[in-house]
Amino acid sequence: MRRLVLALSLLPLTAEAEFFTLKGHGGPIMGIATAPDGRIATASFDNSVGLWSEGQPVWLDGHEAAVNSVAFNGTAIYSAGDDFTLRRWPGGEIVGQHKGKIVGLAASKTHVATASWDGTIGIWPVNGTDKKILGPTGSGVNAVAFSADGKTLYSAGMDGSLRVWDVDTGQETLRLIEHGFGINELILNEQDGWIAYGAVDGVTRIYNLTTGEERDFTLERRPILALTLSPNRRLLAVGDGEGYIMVIDTNEWRIVHDFRATLRGPVWALAFSTDGQNIHAGGIDEAMYSWPVSSLGDHEQMAGVEPVFLKNPEKMDNGERQFARKCSICHSLTPDSQRRAGPTLHGVFGRKAGTLEGYLYSETLQDSDIIWNDETINALFDQGPDHYIPGSKMPMQRIAEPQDRTDLIAFLRRATVPKD
Repeated sequence: MRRLVLALSLLPLTAEAEFFTLKGHGGPIMGIATAPDGRIATASFDNSVGLWSEGQPVWLDGHEAAVNSVAFNGTAIYSAGDDFTLRRWPGGEIVGQHKGKIVGLAASKTHVATASWDGTIGIWPVNGTDKKILGPTGSGVNAVAFSADGKTLYSAGMDGSLRVWDVDTGQETLRLIEHGFGINELILNEQDGWIAYGAVDGVTRIYNLTTGEERDFTLERRPILALTLSPNRRLLAVGDGEGYIMVIDTNEWRIVHDFRATLRGPVWALAFSTDGQNIHAGGIDEAMYSWPVSSLGDHEQMAGVEPVFLKNPEKMDNGERQFARKCSICHSLTPDSQRRAGPTLHGVFGRKAGTLEGYLYSETLQDSDIIWNDETINALFDQGPDHYIPGSKMPMQRIAEPQDRTDLIAFLRRATVPKD
């Protein structure tokens, strides 16, 4: 675990009624969690979890791919992501594993549940070894939520089903909803007797657990990517793929705020502050943004600086365009790797694969004898990383056209050469 103090554009975290940002990640923010003591945890595409307290981040490094979800559970922090693992911090040991990426977490007093795209749900004990795998469900699982007593689990999946499970037996006991499109998110409010869900088709609905009646707050923006409930259960916030945050008053059942939170791109993560005064949000920007609930829409929007991968392709030559599309979200071109999911490409030509100091490589690359040059970079994108370097952390992708690969290599030659 490495500690790094960064200059933050915020007031101290105790002043949560102010607008602030948390900057330091090297990739989009995929998940946010808050602790009773005010700490904030952020899960990022840069393979790390940031733990923020009193203006100082502690970086929790260990995942070998993007981190999608994070949760506090007592004194521990749990995180999960595209490397198929559930990890517990401090320490970062693997306490659960799937056969596909993990995109959702839920914690009870005794267990942590994982939602995986392998079609199953993991139930992992906080103490002990009585793990369970629920399913398969027949499709990827996107979200999970425990009942207050931890004996019942709710899950939402790509098949549009909202299922209820008995945690002790591992059996599905009820199919609450069969939606026509995949359900991405759910929020259980057991005390008030309802469950909220958001779907791929933009639907936002609240299902009454007693009567089965539904309230619909769909605003024709799709997909729904994030849901969060305020600590007093009075406000339900909804984030979507078009960059808006909608806030619903759950006492009067009306929309009280609806604002464009991003200049471009989606809202992937939402969480209320511990005292309920702020809404924290994450998206394609490399920072978490937090707005006071009392003045939503009156402050800076997310993604104020355009990421390289969203630059206008007409303003780039073909080589730079290939880099922007295939490489820039994971790799920087500067001497500082900027906490990206992959190592910096600065000085990459002539470098032995898996040897850049300070980056956590897969064993496959550490043991590789590859030297990066025109020939090996061409082969990497011709065959795809999954074939050229099986077992590496690089995502599966190819550049099929030989001229596109030639142009990319020429751009990298220009852009990565160390300056004297």
